Amino acid sequence: MKKYQRVFVVVMDSLGVGAMADSEEFGDVGVNTLGHISESVETFAIPHLKKLGLANLCALKQVEPEAAPLGYHTKLSEKSRGKDTMTGHWEMMGLRVTTPFKTFTETGFPPELIRELEARTGRKVIGNKSASGTEILDELAEEEIATGHMIVYTSADSVLQICGNEETFGLDELYRCCGIAREITMKDEWKVGRVIARPYVGKKRGEFVRTSNRHDYALKPSGRTALNALKEAGLDVISIGKIQDIFDGEGITKAIRSQSSVHGMEQTIQTAKETFCGLCFVNLVDFDALWGHRRDPLGYAQEIEKFDKNLGVLLGLLREDDLLIITADHGNDPTYRGTDHTREKVPFLAYSPSMKAHGALPEADTFAVIGATVADNFEVPMPEHTIGTSLLEQLR
Repeated sequence: MKKYQRVFVVVMDSLGVGAMADSEEFGDVGVNTLGHISESVETFAIPHLKKLGLANLCALKQVEPEAAPLGYHTKLSEKSRGKDTMTGHWEMMGLRVTTPFKTFTETGFPPELIRELEARTGRKVIGNKSASGTEILDELAEEEIATGHMIVYTSADSVLQICGNEETFGLDELYRCCGIAREITMKDEWKVGRVIARPYVGKKRGEFVRTSNRHDYALKPSGRTALNALKEAGLDVISIGKIQDIFDGEGITKAIRSQSSVHGMEQTIQTAKETFCGLCFVNLVDFDALWGHRRDPLGYAQEIEKFDKNLGVLLGLLREDDLLIITADHGNDPTYRGTDHTREKVPFLAYSPSMKAHGALPEADTFAVIGATVADNFEVPMPEHTIGTSLLEQLR
């Protein structure tokens, strides 16, 4: 019999809580996203996260550990070889990724790839380098508007991104070009995790703004996940934010797109007011995209504070037979060098109004305990070849 009728898994994208044992192999020494954010700001008001035990996971300058947390807390390490969005989320739902996705941060994309992309789209490529989304627009958007050329760029992630002005390039044309890029980058030597359409508006430098019509063209998961198992058992699997894109729609019964992390929490709050049976899986990307990659600890701290306020609303809506899990998919220490993700442990905070006990759980060596716990709750067998051991019996 189901212990919980509804499970909410909320991913605070990139909120790592300290280096993993192998972090130096990934070029990450002494990283700690949450801890270093706390060290970098004067005030840090997160009362609801404190009550759930977040400050018990790493030392925070402004926030004392919670003596009697509402639920259970621990840290999860990643078993897969990676530190990116897809690897982290796929592992949460049971898949171990042994080969990291390709990145082209240092060199841009190979000439052969660019030639094929230009030939098949009929557009010349400009850019082809690693850059932030705002910087590349300031540099090249006026040229793109004037010539119809196509801005292609990458980042520290395994991504190929294409910018297009919504008025002059057009959304349909941008999506067409991205679909072609996804086909081309299915080759093993060019296989990036995601191709991302990055539409924007504006007519001159200083006015360009990216819009919410972004679309991710992700690889399909390398195998069936807990999401597939839940859907096939007739349960609801509601995705909020970019979960739909990360799993390429696999195992999703209802997809809700978000305009921001604040909007994503508002959508989660609305979903909590509705009736469903199954999983609500939420990704809140702004922590990573707006603040981690841009190395802005103050902005990151303020985003966490905004989340905490909406978390208070969500906690007030949870029913006796609801379970809330808050976690992350990797780190992105905004005080570290470069702009890349950081290889870190992530938080696991679990709470239900029906819990009779609370406290620390032993650290787990894989994110996959999340999917295993959800599947166990709904008495659904995990697909073959998945990893992870359920923590359900420990959540009392």
